[in-house]
Amino acid sequence: MNYQTLLVEPRGEHLLLVTLNRPEVLNALSTQMGKDQIDLWTRLTAEPGTTRCVVLTGAGERAFCAGADLKERDGMSVEVWRVQHEIFERAFVALMELPLPVIAAVNGAAFGGGMEMALCCDFIYAARSAKMALSETRLGLMPGGAGTQNMARAAGERRAKELVMTAQAFDAQQGYDWGIVNRVCDNAVEDALMTAGKISENAPLAVRQAKKSVHYGLQMDLLTGYRFEIEAYNRLVDTDDRREGVRAFNEKRKPKFQGK
Repeated sequence: MNYQTLLVEPRGEHLLLVTLNRPEVLNALSTQMGKDQIDLWTRLTAEPGTTRCVVLTGAGERAFCAGADLKERDGMSVEVWRVQHEIFERAFVALMELPLPVIAAVNGAAFGGGMEMALCCDFIYAARSAKMALSETRLGLMPGGAGTQNMARAAGERRAKELVMTAQAFDAQQGYDWGIVNRVCDNAVEDALMTAGKISENAPLAVRQAKKSVHYGLQMDLLTGYRFEIEAYNRLVDTDDRREGVRAFNEKRKPKFQGK
């Protein structure tokens, strides 16, 4: 997995550290980065191999992702803009649809599309110095990477409206207080990798089914969501991992899950 704008580094057998790698422009989201992400997330969906959890971060200490590359967009025609945004849309959807859990390690600025990218992950760990914003309304736009949807689900409708309409920046502690950030960290990447390691010790099929149940269940009424949960649950009953988990518990040992 060699990409122009991403660094993809295995960390042990089951973890993958993905780094947005355009530090000279604060890891701004370019057309090529959109294409690279579509390829990466699609590959991991189809063939995860031994990967069980992903940590997504940005190169350097200054930024996770400063948003779309506005220098690339300067003078861009409406037609080309829409083509580019279609690429971005597909990248965001591919990230949200990825069966593997993804932790965003926000190590600096996360503005506009960068904040939306973090919100597309399952949860966010943020450095104490991180600054975040859905800043699009300052540019005559609005969030177009599921930001209005994911922010409202994370922080509630009223907070989301305030953040989108004012485009105000907030820090990691505020993000934590509002339910947007899961943890404020001295080292977001290391903390995220530690949590990813804990996730990867659990049964991978169970983790993926649980992620799917939470993600899609929130889009349904309670009883329909519960029925979806039971369907996901039932797929795990006749698996080697379920049998191994019960066996290991009774034998008082650590289970060895194989994802089967």
